[in-house]
Amino acid sequence: MTLPSLIASDVDGTLLDDQERLTPRTRDAIYAARDAGAHFVLATGRPPRWIAPVVDALGFAPMAVCANGAVIYDPATDRIVSARTLSTDTLKTLAEIATRLLPGSGLAVERVGEYAHDAATPQFVSSPGYEHAWLNPDNTEVSLEDLLSAPAIKLLIRKTGMPSSQMADLLGEHIRPHGEITFSTDNGLLEVVTPGITKATGVDELARPLGLSAADVVTFGDMPNDVPMLRWAGLGVAMGNAHPLAAAAADEITAPNTDDGVARVLERWWM
Repeated sequence: MTLPSLIASDVDGTLLDDQERLTPRTRDAIYAARDAGAHFVLATGRPPRWIAPVVDALGFAPMAVCANGAVIYDPATDRIVSARTLSTDTLKTLAEIATRLLPGSGLAVERVGEYAHDAATPQFVSSPGYEHAWLNPDNTEVSLEDLLSAPAIKLLIRKTGMPSSQMADLLGEHIRPHGEITFSTDNGLLEVVTPGITKATGVDELARPLGLSAADVVTFGDMPNDVPMLRWAGLGVAMGNAHPLAAAAADEITAPNTDDGVARVLERWWM
């Protein structure tokens, strides 16, 4: 690849190490690229309210593709630039499919307001008894009827003890007519957004106003939710710790996130 003009990086398992830290080497490589005129953006499954720690670690506020492409967020102004939502009718259809084919599965939705911590909009809403896939959940538990009563940027389907890949195999063909299905962890969690929306469409939404195309972009990722942008970019780089689906979609594989894999690629051009 010639010198890229835009760098788009996944966060967890890619930009950050396993302790959710940004290493000095990776930070220095990003700064060198920015100083030379390259654009840097985040592309993550995280919602906007989970972007602040990444911004703090970076020391600047890049644009962020959040919720696997469903949201474009500007942390510099704390503004939701755009949001693609699943309608209430679509949510009800998806919920029926999930509960019928995966009895006992839990459901949750992500919503957004006008900014990251919009108190007027309960943002992570879960059904009763939903078992979280991560520590320190920040959910509001409601009835299933209430959960499906407002548009959402993402539907989460949770089945404890079942690999996400197995869940995707079971539900995929039934869900795909109604939503884009993927996963960013293999511990029993699927993520569904509006059909056709991926991290690739989100990064493209940021690249086009800059006069850039896929050929000008290098992307970094490690999980199946990164596959579309790894395939789309002029250079798609999977981490050494990547899921096999992400590794197969990439043009090359770098070192793991615990060994400055992102920095090692960027240093070829800017260090």
